[in-house]
Amino acid sequence: MMLLRNLFAAICVLNLAVGAPFAHAAVSKTTDQKLKTLTLKDKLKILEQKQNGKNEHFIFDLPVTYNHKVSYWISYFQTRGKNFFRNWLEKSSKYMPYIQAELKKAGLPGDLGYMVMIESGFSATATSSASAVGPWQFIPSTGKAYGLNQNYWIDERRDLQKSTKAAIRYMKALHEEFGSWYLVAASYNMGEGGLRSKIRKFGTKDYWELVRLGALPQETQDYVPKILAALMIAKAPNLYGFRNLDHEFPLSYEFVKAPAGTDIELLADYLSVTRKSLKDLNAELVLGYIPKTSKQHWIRVPVGSLGVAQQFFRDQNKKFALD
Repeated sequence: MMLLRNLFAAICVLNLAVGAPFAHAAVSKTTDQKLKTLTLKDKLKILEQKQNGKNEHFIFDLPVTYNHKVSYWISYFQTRGKNFFRNWLEKSSKYMPYIQAELKKAGLPGDLGYMVMIESGFSATATSSASAVGPWQFIPSTGKAYGLNQNYWIDERRDLQKSTKAAIRYMKALHEEFGSWYLVAASYNMGEGGLRSKIRKFGTKDYWELVRLGALPQETQDYVPKILAALMIAKAPNLYGFRNLDHEFPLSYEFVKAPAGTDIELLADYLSVTRKSLKDLNAELVLGYIPKTSKQHWIRVPVGSLGVAQQFFRDQNKKFALD
């Protein structure tokens, strides 16, 4: 029975992608006949029920809603936005394993990780007009409130590990207040103060009702549908036309304590890796080096290069001593 329910849920999701009945060889004739008698609306209702905690979570761990707004963004990512969305899908294999592992470890839905895809396309250097920075797009004040240091040489909002942990603490606080993952996303996008006032004014904590009433900024009205569209496509990319993806390898690195004065570009040359790759691993170093006036700092180096990096630091110390 458990296997049958799993297959039934999976088929409902596949139907969303192809827009037509889909039969798997392992599904019994009885189940197949039942599926054929259901309308798309009925299938969507079943899927929503399963993903809203009324049954086990088979595929998504966020509530799934499929409506015209979600449909619009699925279509957009398949057409006008196909090139950049393909790039995001290829990058997701590099960053999502870490992000989702941290979310699940903290007891949050792993699918909240798709917020990073929509926020920044996984870019550590992404910057918005509101001065939001990094993969999770923290504005300066919120970043500081959740422990992310920012000064002339370091911006921890750009660090995937540190910003993910900060985002988890932030989203936990938002969920404690609003009690809905859709409202968590909405408040993350527009600010909790703004959402708070809209809820008071319109007397509802239903995200879709707030959208229907035009209570939310357009960007926030689109934000949750974009996330839902992104995760639906990412779960079954082939079915949405994203085939032969060139997936990037998951993040892999070692930590080493680097002394003051370390230049990331010179270290990259010494390690025989590209300067860009090492700077990407250490995106929080805004200037690409640790100032001589600062204390030593933990940095990331490719797996297997720890000993070589430590030798570089010894060589640099000898050079500084001679200078």
